[in-house]
Amino acid sequence: MEEKNYDVVIVGAGAAGMTAAIYAARRNLKTVILTKDVGGQTNTTNHIENYPGLGIVDGPSMMKKFEEQARDFGAEIFHEGVEKIEKLGGKNFRVTTGEGIYYCKSVILAFGKTPKLMNVPGEAAFTNKGISYCVTCDGPLFKNKVTAIVGNSHTALEGAEILSDICSKVYVIHKVPKFAGHENDVENLKKKGNVEFVNASVKEAKGDTFLKSIVVQSANPGETGEIEINGLFVELGFESKTDFVKDFVERDELKQIIVNDMCETKTSGLFAAGDVTNMPFKQIIISAGDGAKAALQCYNYIKGLKTVISADWATLKKEKK
Repeated sequence: MEEKNYDVVIVGAGAAGMTAAIYAARRNLKTVILTKDVGGQTNTTNHIENYPGLGIVDGPSMMKKFEEQARDFGAEIFHEGVEKIEKLGGKNFRVTTGEGIYYCKSVILAFGKTPKLMNVPGEAAFTNKGISYCVTCDGPLFKNKVTAIVGNSHTALEGAEILSDICSKVYVIHKVPKFAGHENDVENLKKKGNVEFVNASVKEAKGDTFLKSIVVQSANPGETGEIEINGLFVELGFESKTDFVKDFVERDELKQIIVNDMCETKTSGLFAAGDVTNMPFKQIIISAGDGAKAALQCYNYIKGLKTVISADWATLKKEKK
């Protein structure tokens, strides 16, 4: 297994991770991002209108700009899932993925939240083979096909709206009768001729090399049936998967990583930023800001500098040995 050395390893490539990479690389830190995908949750929306300076933009386009800027400053990005993080002696960490081992002086955790799974037979087998967790990313792949979307949130209804303009047929599978999304969104979808609401839960995904159908159990009276589809989009929300770092950080009841004002965890040299932390507002601009803050504090840590807040700016002083 190949071994590599960096100043900082950033886990995650959403708004927080990408911004951290930009700031770390601009400070001439040898920087690498390890991630399964690029863009994070921002990729799941096609309409962003509250990021200053950009006007209305779609998530994937925004994240592409973030990625280009991070690469332009010298950050490397590898599509590898982190399996283990270890604190070594002194100011050193070892980060292990399925493809390699990365030694570094500091780690920034910025992997956001993970889509919740249905946890039904066939889900793992057909993930990326008909089952997707991002309508904006994969919806266009199912043009004129039959699809279904699972969930009762506003995001699920937004996804159904997008799919209705792409697909020949869209089933909206919702376990509970009442939607958490806006009622007018439900009514507008019902007016479309290619959208059908199914009050049921998915029990199994079936197919051969690609998804072909789902088995659903009706909420009332509890009967099961099978719906033939080409694609299934899962919109059940997100969760924090932080168990692999639980020995190095403090977590709240939602398993979010607890950080201080400088994005520091309880482990020296280990920082966290973005939606994976206990920050109160889950917004792209806040994640980006925290990513910048984490990277700047990471730089201070590596260089042995202490951050001192003055009246108008942060000044740096060398730590006394």
